[in-house]
Amino acid sequence: MRLAEYLDSLKEKRVAVIGIGVSNTPLIELLLGYGISVTACDKKDRAAFGDLVDRLEKWGCQLKLGEDYLQGLDQDVIFRSPGIRPDVPEFLEARERGSVITSEMEVFFEVCPCHTIAVTGSDGKTTTTTVIAEFLKAAGKTVYVGGNIGHPLLAEAGKMKEEDYAVLELSSFQLLTMKESPEIAVVTNVTPNHLNVHKGMEEYVAAKANVFRYQTPEQRVILNEDNEITRSFAAQAPGQVVRFSRRAALDPGVSVEENGPEGPAIWISNGQGRRMVLPLDLIRLPGLHNVENYMAAIAAVDGLVSDETIRQVASSFNGVEHRIELVREVHGVKYYNDSIASSPTRTTAGLRSFPQKVILIAGGRDKNIDYTPLGPEIVAHVKLLVLTGGDILGSTAPKICAAVLNAPGYDSAALPVLLIDDFEAAVYAAKEHAAPGDIVLMSPASTSFDKFANFMERGKKFKNIVNHMG
Repeated sequence: MRLAEYLDSLKEKRVAVIGIGVSNTPLIELLLGYGISVTACDKKDRAAFGDLVDRLEKWGCQLKLGEDYLQGLDQDVIFRSPGIRPDVPEFLEARERGSVITSEMEVFFEVCPCHTIAVTGSDGKTTTTTVIAEFLKAAGKTVYVGGNIGHPLLAEAGKMKEEDYAVLELSSFQLLTMKESPEIAVVTNVTPNHLNVHKGMEEYVAAKANVFRYQTPEQRVILNEDNEITRSFAAQAPGQVVRFSRRAALDPGVSVEENGPEGPAIWISNGQGRRMVLPLDLIRLPGLHNVENYMAAIAAVDGLVSDETIRQVASSFNGVEHRIELVREVHGVKYYNDSIASSPTRTTAGLRSFPQKVILIAGGRDKNIDYTPLGPEIVAHVKLLVLTGGDILGSTAPKICAAVLNAPGYDSAALPVLLIDDFEAAVYAAKEHAAPGDIVLMSPASTSFDKFANFMERGKKFKNIVNHMG
């Protein structure tokens, strides 16, 4: 089915879109532009949207705003926001009444006419997705990037051609109800995450597996051999499995060879032989986790992009905003924005990216994750820990502090810990304690919802503070 056919099928139906925001506004506008009856529902009140809802109403959109926005759903088709579980009572009741519960991404997979590559994982999704897209663009392909990054792609499906590529980052929330998989699927890793939303680790892992669960035998899944959970996915995969490992030599697969003729490099072995693809010194992004992201991306585009193109992209690509992003050097101190790090594993990867001990700013809203493993990592890689948000209900600051204080080898003289509720004050405290040559890393190991709308707002706030430092 193509997009026009799908939209035609909705013309005599009533549609509800749950959530009015950056991700769903293009969907609402697409449906309204096709003459479809749309009710847009959101928990926020009218004042939160400015003139957006006025514009939607002029186009014929009905609105249901406020705390009862999910009450009485009886539309024929309901587009669920990924942030709302599919089994909330209101959705279950609507389904019993005959409503079809779907999502923008599920419909996109139904109507997408072009090649699809999708990336999921607990860490590294955005960078891997972006690198794959950059590889394909540099190879002259027409590429659409969307899903959990970029913008919704359903509205663009009508102009896509069969030879084009849609490169998607998919979260566990988007994958939870997916019944189709991409031609090429990538799972970077799976570690405990979002357990405040998922029923448990089992559901979270099962959602991630949906990225490859519905593949056909000729399609491909890229799996991290160094991660226990992703390694176990190989037995479940209906398609071709390509493994990558930074720690072990794989044949077939993608590996790092430390002592090759051109120095440390990423090598690939497949049915056509073994070859060196990318010397590690060409990768501009810091950290071994970014080597893994490149390995996953290289495995995804093998056969689609030349090795020379891969090397050209790696030598010029400076990374994605909010991901160990160098903001500025002030009085000899480098400030890095790693706001995307909303989990302990992500912050651990950030800490391991630097050859020296750093000043770490961390803390935020809790996701019911165990912070104990983060303690030894902070002891090993941090010279000053600044925790923020300590007075907020559900904050991780006390948990991170306890993990550090109880970690083996902790020395209060070698690693002072400051708890400062105000975010800006925390950044300036790091500045006051920094000396020329130091690195200040804002890598929260927590969600941003204690004080910010999302990790992007948190990162921009940090950058604004740093950019105004004297």
